[in-house]
Amino acid sequence: MQRRSFLKQSGLLAAGAVAFSQAELFANAPAKAINPFGVQLYSVRDVLPSDPKGIMTQLAQMGYKQFESFGGAKGFLWGMEPKEIKSFLDGLGVKMISTHFNYRGQADKPDELKKSIEMAHDAGLTYLLCPYIGPQKSFDDWKKIADEFNTVGEQVNKAGLKFGYHNHDYSFKPIDGKLPQEYLLENTDPKNVMFELDLCWIDVAGVDTAAHLKKYGKRYELCHIKDYKKEGGKPVQNDLGKGSVDFKKTLRVAMDSGIKYFIVEQEEYPESPMVSMKNDAEYMKKLTV
Repeated sequence: MQRRSFLKQSGLLAAGAVAFSQAELFANAPAKAINPFGVQLYSVRDVLPSDPKGIMTQLAQMGYKQFESFGGAKGFLWGMEPKEIKSFLDGLGVKMISTHFNYRGQADKPDELKKSIEMAHDAGLTYLLCPYIGPQKSFDDWKKIADEFNTVGEQVNKAGLKFGYHNHDYSFKPIDGKLPQEYLLENTDPKNVMFELDLCWIDVAGVDTAAHLKKYGKRYELCHIKDYKKEGGKPVQNDLGKGSVDFKKTLRVAMDSGIKYFIVEQEEYPESPMVSMKNDAEYMKKLTV
């Protein structure tokens, strides 16, 4: 009995030592900086249209090396021809990697969709992203969206680009006990559809980001970084580091899951868009996860 007890205790001690060493290894893992990091130009939507080149130059000087555009009044290339904006950004040391585009207005209009694809391709972008579709009433509606994503994604893929979907909180809110976001992930072709994870909106919806990425991380290639805290039950965005998001934990999980691009976005500002963008860039330069 004494020998059996000894062996049992030895086994427990050995298991504990392994667990301790693994925990210690994780705790002592080298911290990583996120470099380069990008910015979603929607963050400066109030000042960008009047001086696209000037505002982009200022963002580059702040330290943003990647831009994600959106479909403004002058289009997602801001009135410039594809080769012109590519040359301009090359001169700034910036690459426009992606854009949100008018998916709802173009998904069923082949000529307009083709034009967006061609413009993105010629400007050197990699991704065309659906930014918003709105909450749906049933899973039949989500099924139609998944089918449509597959169709549009195939067209985008044939042109050498990637098509993806950017979430808000509504796709992480259950319908009949299931998450629409998971339905989209499970019912779209990985060859033609990828995803951009908004790290704020998944958190607002109350979903465990780490658990979600552990299961679906390979489908996500980009993420949005934004900070917020709930005030009166509603999310209110603030400069990075001034909200409630644990970026060291969240961004480390995102990095380890294989996400390639880290894009700052802020839609509400304590003072002004450009002041917040500068504060956010300084935060990102100092952050290690």
